[in-house]
Amino acid sequence: MNITPNGKQENLDEIVLFPFDDYALPLQQGVRMHLNSFRAPTNRARIAVGLGGPGEPDSLICAYYGTVKRVGDEFWMWYCGHGDIDADKWHQRLCLAKSNDGINWEKPQLGLVEYNGTKNNNLIDIEIDDHVIACVVYYEPDDPNPDRHFKMAFETARYANNLAVAFSADGLRWKLHPDNPVGPTFEQAGGTKFNGVYYITGQGLRHEHWTPKGFARMLSTHFSYDFEQWSTASCLGHRRDTLPPRPTHYGISNGPQVHLGAALWNRGNTLIGFYGMWDGHPSNDRRLTRMNLGLLVSHDALHYREPIPDFPIVEAAEIGWKNAYESDVNINFPALIQGQGFENIGDETFFWYAPWPEQDSDGIRVAIWPRDRLGYFSPFNGPESKAHVTSQPIFLNGQTTRIRLNVDGLSPDAQIKVSILDEKLNELSDYRSDDNLDPLESGFRQAVRWRNQDSVRSDEPIRVRVDFEGRRPEDVKLYAIYLEQ
Repeated sequence: MNITPNGKQENLDEIVLFPFDDYALPLQQGVRMHLNSFRAPTNRARIAVGLGGPGEPDSLICAYYGTVKRVGDEFWMWYCGHGDIDADKWHQRLCLAKSNDGINWEKPQLGLVEYNGTKNNNLIDIEIDDHVIACVVYYEPDDPNPDRHFKMAFETARYANNLAVAFSADGLRWKLHPDNPVGPTFEQAGGTKFNGVYYITGQGLRHEHWTPKGFARMLSTHFSYDFEQWSTASCLGHRRDTLPPRPTHYGISNGPQVHLGAALWNRGNTLIGFYGMWDGHPSNDRRLTRMNLGLLVSHDALHYREPIPDFPIVEAAEIGWKNAYESDVNINFPALIQGQGFENIGDETFFWYAPWPEQDSDGIRVAIWPRDRLGYFSPFNGPESKAHVTSQPIFLNGQTTRIRLNVDGLSPDAQIKVSILDEKLNELSDYRSDDNLDPLESGFRQAVRWRNQDSVRSDEPIRVRVDFEGRRPEDVKLYAIYLEQ
């Protein structure tokens, strides 16, 4: 299956249509799209990976700008730690944590790198003892070269913040590419492999912008087909600064900007990105910078759209504990940083992040939503709106496909009907809304069935239409439509 008419997209086992993706669901009537913001509890944020003890490599700072990956039955997190033996300088090292559930993490004693006179720590070995700013890890167990099952793009002072890469067989012991740095100056935060190509997002210095100083942070992307040769030029994917004829009064840190690109969640047909919503103070004082995390959508890993401009999908100003420097002092974190890491675990969606600036980070947090419920459609104006949505043409390529819904709020007075249309919007026989069997129930993946069919098969493009019905259709919340092979 695929949803791209030019046929360039890889064949997919599953297609997910989200309400905040108006490419996937372009035809809408009588519905309003909502996003579900996450804000940590006001008493204390849920810290997944906290500070280490005295003498450990993350005893002062436990920052993110790292990656979470599912490795077998575990979740692995590569992150940046700063220990007290380096208290007189800023020297982050790459650490590893492991978890079985995404919430409770342990720091394994890897025995690889000596720190503070011992190898009993969770430092990974990347052949250099240097200040590491960020890393994006890719895990490809199907790579025919076992020494490249793990791939890392990273930023370090050794290479003057230019893009560098490394490879590993086990994710713990890394070999640097002999031609590092392999790319230009680039502050990175997220990446993915999409349609066979590797992408890294971040903020670079390759684009002239409409500001007095010719610079503002914006989302840009570099790509590679082999993880060794990377594009010199970058694609400008998303910007928040003002454009003429509006005023251009920003300095290098002032005003709305995009901080360090976006963490990317590859859902096959759609990329979801969480980016840093930098809002700098007119004084250009970073201590007064505010930074929520915003939501973006892309279909080519280069160009991004913001469903609701400036909407905080993860809100800052959470309450934490600054136990990196003081114990039990209640403080406020007005700014957050994203790393690379999304996972659906059971009935929940996880995303990891941390306070900013890194020097203030006392641990890596986890934001949790009900599974795939970042946003939803709901009707307005009651039954008279005849609310419905219809998808982009979808190419099943003759594959038998089941339709499932992630939906809530259903009742005898609030129901959903699903029909299958051809590309020209004609309802197909056996897939009419009137042929839907028993009313659907609320849930994460509710199966859609018709009187004579429980799956769809077609050699021609189809569209999925969802109608909101009943006396109270506004009670329904449609979070996602799944087409699974």
